[in-house]
Amino acid sequence: MMGGWPPCGIYRSLGCGCQTAEWPPGGFGWENAGATVLSFELDLRLEGGTTAITGRREVITRPSCADEVIMKISGKGRRARLSRGAILNVLASCAVLLALSMSAEAQSYPSRYVRLVVPFPPGGGGDALARPLAHRLSEVWGQQVVIENKGGAGGNFGAQMVAQAEPDGYTLLLGAAFLAINPFIYPSSGYSATNDLAPITLITVIPNLMMVPNTSPAKSVAEFIQYAKTNPGKVTFASTGIGASPHLSGELFKQKASIEMTHVPYRGAGPAMNDLIPGRVDAMFSNLPGVISQAQNGTIRGLAVTSAKRSPAAPHVPTIGETVPGYEVTSWWGLYAPAKTPAEIMMRIHADTIAALGDPLVSQRYQDIGAPVTTSTGKDLAALLKAETQKWGPIVKGAGIKLD
Repeated sequence: MMGGWPPCGIYRSLGCGCQTAEWPPGGFGWENAGATVLSFELDLRLEGGTTAITGRREVITRPSCADEVIMKISGKGRRARLSRGAILNVLASCAVLLALSMSAEAQSYPSRYVRLVVPFPPGGGGDALARPLAHRLSEVWGQQVVIENKGGAGGNFGAQMVAQAEPDGYTLLLGAAFLAINPFIYPSSGYSATNDLAPITLITVIPNLMMVPNTSPAKSVAEFIQYAKTNPGKVTFASTGIGASPHLSGELFKQKASIEMTHVPYRGAGPAMNDLIPGRVDAMFSNLPGVISQAQNGTIRGLAVTSAKRSPAAPHVPTIGETVPGYEVTSWWGLYAPAKTPAEIMMRIHADTIAALGDPLVSQRYQDIGAPVTTSTGKDLAALLKAETQKWGPIVKGAGIKLD
């Protein structure tokens, strides 16, 4: 038992003659002061209702009048009349107990493995970002952080899975710009990024990479534009899915360069890359971190990045804007939990994630793949999502992007 809890004065006010060791019968299940109360609820109605205090044990009560409650303690048959003052004492004790249990829960978090959901198939930018972070958090927490790839519907399947998970901090989402774009393409996704997900921190802001197969006649953005203009209606480009940032990168490129390209959506960068390498599609846009190694080892030809400035990880690769004035697209990734996750646990995850991303090995790995660490508060990440939603909504609607 936690020494002397509740205080003996509370028992005297209950007037039931209980001793500390008897309340609740069998205790709440803790073995020491550092243990966690898993659940604690109080529903108190004095007039015609019921009062229930729920923890590991139950106390069932039924009011005898507006000013008294007859309490039966876990089947032992002891009864006591509670005045309003006694009930207020119980309420105060419950509030203290709840605060102590929440604090203890945050301190002991995590006590088992944590799932980090990447809402795209293996082999893309999400994987490249998730693995170093998950490895370092596993070391910090002493519990395994398991990456779970849940691709489909442009990231919606994985996001919905997290949105509907238990809000206990043991299921997290590596979210991205698709959270701002998808509402305009998947109006019935089954979740709301604003209402059902709790933002923790931004992780990085990155460019996409425009690529072509090594067999392509285009060795620059200018040559690709010329190739597309001499082959109207025949040029294709791949992306990681309808409405994803790479898709919109291609759509904006079409508009700014005044060319025709047919979009071929895939369920992630891996499947798209499998068709780009042998030349089954003419070009591909994807997050730089997931494809930089293929560009560096010559598996494919990287033509340009979509950001306004060249990436420090690939300084020899020009920007599309150097050829097409005014062109710029960046993407971002951030960490989310289910809405209603306890604030203390959210604070713990935020602090430990910031520390993990600041680890020299993790931050260097991010730099190497073209994803400089960029952290934030949860409030700032929420503001970014709102701004991105306002930005991309008109573009998606203007381009007529929709599910086939």
